[in-house]
Amino acid sequence: MPAAQNEPNDIPVYLFTGFLEAGKTKFIQETMEDKRFNSGEPTLLLLCEEGEEEYDVSAFPCKDVFLHTIEDQEDFNPENLQKILKSCGATRVVLEYNGMWPMNHLFQNLPDDWAVYQEMFFADAGTFFQYNANMRSLVVDKLNTCELVVFNRFEKSMDKMEFHKIVRGVSRRTDIAYEYTDGKVEYDEIEDPLPFDVNAPVIRLADTDYALWYRDIMEDPKKYDGKVISFRGIVAKDPKFPANTFAVGRHVMTCCVEDITYSCVVAEWEKASVLQTRQWVQVTGKIHVQKHKLYRGKGPVLQVQELVMTSAPEQEVATFY
Repeated sequence: MPAAQNEPNDIPVYLFTGFLEAGKTKFIQETMEDKRFNSGEPTLLLLCEEGEEEYDVSAFPCKDVFLHTIEDQEDFNPENLQKILKSCGATRVVLEYNGMWPMNHLFQNLPDDWAVYQEMFFADAGTFFQYNANMRSLVVDKLNTCELVVFNRFEKSMDKMEFHKIVRGVSRRTDIAYEYTDGKVEYDEIEDPLPFDVNAPVIRLADTDYALWYRDIMEDPKKYDGKVISFRGIVAKDPKFPANTFAVGRHVMTCCVEDITYSCVVAEWEKASVLQTRQWVQVTGKIHVQKHKLYRGKGPVLQVQELVMTSAPEQEVATFY
């Protein structure tokens, strides 16, 4: 996803994702009717799908809004996007993205000077569980990067915790809003404590906690700087690694077998030469957030204090559930 620090001359992109009939069009229509947002800046309203509801451009206070539709995924490419923007002279983009297109395609094909300023995911509360059951990978794909998920058409009889758990299973940073059928909006305030004590002298991870911990440390590494951590993981070595350096972590599955990845941290140990790839170890050490070649920047580096060989856990692939 684009970096948070955007250049002054960037084209700001306001990104709205979700599946058909999730409420994206209605929200964008209301946003474009708001003079606080649409006060005169030439805007490209770029649509990647057409639902039942259509835009009423005549209701926009600023008439410098240029509507354009891209129906084929292959047409969503940097050259075509720049051509569309140049033809209308817009200085910002409101983008309604196709829910069936992967987010990687979007981020890989945005022109270099287009920067996502805000990303919101919309879901119909009445059909969300069905989408999550049948198209889990697409749901995870959208939740992974959005700043806010809005559950439209929410009923008082619905259990917020069930929605909360699905979102938190993917991201701890995403804000959650519930929009009721009467128009009232409530924000999720369910406390979501980690299943381990971050302030303990030694943070001891259960095998079932690794995925949550790994996501948390990668989202907020400073929280763990100087902390001692102990967990079971699998070793990875490479001749290209610096001396006394190895990787240790777990294979983590977010939503399905196809997305299993080796999620590891860099570890430094004076006896690293005795280790072999695919060995299971119980490792204890202190985390230092620092620059390291393997991160190509800053990241958590585990300074090993104790390491013992061990067996694989009962469930070798870590999950968020």
